[in-house]
Amino acid sequence: MAGSGLFDWRGSWTLSLLLAYLCYLLLGAAIFQLLEKQAEAQSRNQFQMEKLRFLENYTCLDQYALERFVQVIMEAWEKGVNPTGNSTNPSNWDFSNSFFFAGMVVTTIGYGNLSPSTEAGQIFCIFYALFGIPLNVVFLNHLGTGLRSHLATMDTWGHQPRHNQVVQTLGLALFLTVGTFLLLILPPMVFSHVEGWSYGEGFYFAFITLSTIGFGDYVVGTDPDKHYISVYRSLAAVWIILGLAWLALVLPLGPMILHQLMYLWPLNKDPNHRPSPHSTPTKSTIATPSPDKP
Repeated sequence: MAGSGLFDWRGSWTLSLLLAYLCYLLLGAAIFQLLEKQAEAQSRNQFQMEKLRFLENYTCLDQYALERFVQVIMEAWEKGVNPTGNSTNPSNWDFSNSFFFAGMVVTTIGYGNLSPSTEAGQIFCIFYALFGIPLNVVFLNHLGTGLRSHLATMDTWGHQPRHNQVVQTLGLALFLTVGTFLLLILPPMVFSHVEGWSYGEGFYFAFITLSTIGFGDYVVGTDPDKHYISVYRSLAAVWIILGLAWLALVLPLGPMILHQLMYLWPLNKDPNHRPSPHSTPTKSTIATPSPDKP
């Protein structure tokens, strides 16, 4: 019967988690609809007005010709060709950009603004991802495991001398501070300066990228009016890999920090919660002689 009770408990917990998950999705959908639907309608109306104005100014074109031209532009954009500028724009498939694309494949970010268009490239991308994604996962998990073994002494933090506690706490704080600055605070500044974005847009790009969401609305090194250094996107790919590795190192710290907070929780003051080895045994723990023995 104990197993049945355990099954019922797990089933109720799974159902509760499922309901919470669905409610979270529904809440997000409602908020996104509230925030974005009106702006989308305004953009659509503005685009239609611009098309009508264009046809009025250029009477030699008809509606069909304009629609066909818009379709060509959209197809070019889907293949990674920026329709602005001219044909002298840098190639999307030079080595630096190809290295950036390879990083986006194995990290499963996939911005969606660039993809292989040849059949051979698509087939190679499938096999490259089949082997590259597990390799990336193993690499990041290995780094996380290394940190957990390095910080294994955190489990006995409460039983260590005061000096060791202070040193470990300062080291952990320094690690989190430096990593946050180098991988989350400084890169948006660089991207904002190079790309002409606001800092908020740069931070948004950094978060969406390192969380592997990768909408593709902001991508570095794609403005045809800017002259980037040849290794700019390669450096961005290195930053992404280092950022994901840092996150793999940081995420295991969550349970450790929660454990320390629980240890320091003010309500945890029950003297029987952590019995001292020199404490006097309670009445229930004192052995009493058996009545049938002398």
